[in-house]
Amino acid sequence: MGATAGTVDVVDDVLAGPHGPVPIRRYRPADARTAPTLVWLHGGGFFRGDLDLPESDAVARALSARGVPVVTVDYRLGPMPGMPWVGRTGQRARRGAPHARDEVVAALRTLATECPAGTVLGGASAGACLAATVIPAAPALAGAVLAYGFFHARIPRDPAVQRLVRGHRRITHAPLLLDAANRTYAGPLGAGAFPAPQALGTFPRTLMLDAERDTMRASGDRFAGQLRAAGVDLERQVLPDSRHAFLNRPASSDFAAAVDRIASWVVGRPD
Repeated sequence: MGATAGTVDVVDDVLAGPHGPVPIRRYRPADARTAPTLVWLHGGGFFRGDLDLPESDAVARALSARGVPVVTVDYRLGPMPGMPWVGRTGQRARRGAPHARDEVVAALRTLATECPAGTVLGGASAGACLAATVIPAAPALAGAVLAYGFFHARIPRDPAVQRLVRGHRRITHAPLLLDAANRTYAGPLGAGAFPAPQALGTFPRTLMLDAERDTMRASGDRFAGQLRAAGVDLERQVLPDSRHAFLNRPASSDFAAAVDRIASWVVGRPD
């Protein structure tokens, strides 16, 4: 099924995966020039979100309108925190790690044969963590884009960062609750759900975008240091006075600034 939005052609598709079919959505600009294709993964704590989430659909449409081809991947969701029995049956039954990673790797292997200008892997929040975990097993990438992600099974504690968090996320994003949600998805041993420090040297050039008022920035701070120590070509920007999930708010100035930066970085245009 396809639809045209402005100069962007949007088509739903399905790829073969190791655990069954994997739904994807392709966004094709009228003029992609020679831009690589961005394979994009939404957030949602591993247990919620789909291809219609603004963090998926609105981001892809905005980037495609700027000349970047995008493919979004409806990766397998994990168990619901506190309700692990919900959604355990059916074709797209919920499964913990490493199901989502396996599906994204399979999608990248197929897409790599279709994208002569190369592929960039990116994601937001849990999608950024998933992208970072996928990279060592993925075919060669032209880059990685990680937006307000968390990259450690236990969120680093930084009181200076936590004091900046406002609203309901002072509770819902309390480090102890985030750690518990991570254990629900990954199990007590991690199950390959978080990037391994010894594999960071495999990363391509990477763009990290973080929110200043975000508990997860503490993980972003640490991970950026780990990437630099591994010799990765890294660009990082912390959006001032911004909150977590700014890419899920298409009407915000933070959304526009982030999408502009991602588009310029992916196609190699100077600011």
